[in-house]
Amino acid sequence: MEPIYKRVILKLSGEALADNKDSTILDHEKLLTIANTVKMIRSLGVDVGIVVGAGNIWRGRLADKIGIEPSTADYMGMLGTVINALAIQSAIEEKGLPCRVMSAINIPQVCEPYYRRKAIAHLDDGIVVIFGGGTGNPYCTTDSCAALRALEVGADAILMAKNGVDGVYDADPRKNPNAKKIDQISLAEMISRKLAIMDLSAAAMLEGKHVAIRVFSMDDPAAFKKVLMGEKVGTTVIDE
Repeated sequence: MEPIYKRVILKLSGEALADNKDSTILDHEKLLTIANTVKMIRSLGVDVGIVVGAGNIWRGRLADKIGIEPSTADYMGMLGTVINALAIQSAIEEKGLPCRVMSAINIPQVCEPYYRRKAIAHLDDGIVVIFGGGTGNPYCTTDSCAALRALEVGADAILMAKNGVDGVYDADPRKNPNAKKIDQISLAEMISRKLAIMDLSAAAMLEGKHVAIRVFSMDDPAAFKKVLMGEKVGTTVIDE
């Protein structure tokens, strides 16, 4: 049985890299878990791009408290994503896989600048590409970065691996015990209902582009392979 996707963007939160017990911003075991997951995906012949947030390092809402204006705060977050990207790259290379970090903010001493054609060439060669620096613009989330890079490199799907949540619900399951999980939903309905899957500007970018969005728990090691093989796991957002 072959995977149903040939090229995916794996969207990770910065919190997925942190040790929540002692507030360490990077946890070695979590990095290795991500690296092992990427190795499994590559073993299936699927191209992998990664977009990571920076919530383990910097939260924009802190800016108001310490008097940092919004654009500067966003650039600080973008630099945080590069730090996380380098950490993930190190873990992936530890597993013997070739990996490149490409940043929308030019830091040539640290990583490659992002060029669409070069990113596609890396993916075509079986190299894992981690997209750091967000979109390179303030007021854009890493959700928007994931959507944009998926479209630019021709990804079939965005895999949104969540912490402690196994899909999309009609209400917050942590607050409402009667919340029901949604197995499948259209992109248009997701936008109209303003479901908290990704920010609405990112979702709108994907309308009419036929890129699937898969939402599932990253706490289940088997979930990634099930998603790639087309099994019903978590929530599937389809662009009808």
